[in-house]
Amino acid sequence: MSERAAPFYCPYCGDEDLRPSEAGHGAWECAACSRAFQLKFLGLLSRGLRHDTTGGDGI
Repeated sequence: MSERAAPFYCPYCGDEDLRPSEAGHGAWECAACSRAFQLKFLGLLSRGLRHDTTGGDGI
């Protein structure tokens, strides 16, 4: 098995100074903005992503 993926930047401030948190699995702490957050994989979408092919104007 491979290692878990780590976030590259804080979702709140965008800084890259992240450390794993002791709060539990998937928890991270940002040293720049002093926020803690948790990442969780929810699963795969059964129908996949749908892309808008109308060109954006709906015609």
